[in-house]
Formats: sequence, structure tokens, C-alpha cells
Amino acid sequence: MLSFLLWCILFVLCWPLAIIALVLYPIVWLLLLPFRLLGFAVDLSFDLIRNIFMLPFTLAGRR
Repeated sequence: MLSFLLWCILFVLCWPLAIIALVLYPIVWLLLLPFRLLGFAVDLSFDLIRNIFMLPFTLAGRR
């Protein structure tokens, strides 16, 4: 909601820049998508390693 409000303010102040931002936003989102997926994969890998190391402590804690 905040980004929409900021875009509306930009549209009132400088409408050509707002239109360019509106057109370029999906392109930038698509360009950044592989980096988001890579970050998600790295995060899952670290979670897996942490859970493997914590498994003996988790099993020892349950009696």
C-alpha cells in the first residue's frame, strides 16, 4: 500500500517518470527473480545443514 501511495505522489509530481517506473517495474522484477530463487535455495540448504547438526540434540531432548 505504501508503494502505491508513493507511486501516486510521484505521478502527481512527475508523471513521465511515474509511467517509466510503472513500465520498468515488471522488467526489473523478472531480472531479480533468479537471485531471489538462489537466495531461497541457499537459505534452505543452510536450514538443512542446521537441522542435520541439531538432530541428535533434538532426539536427546525428547524422553
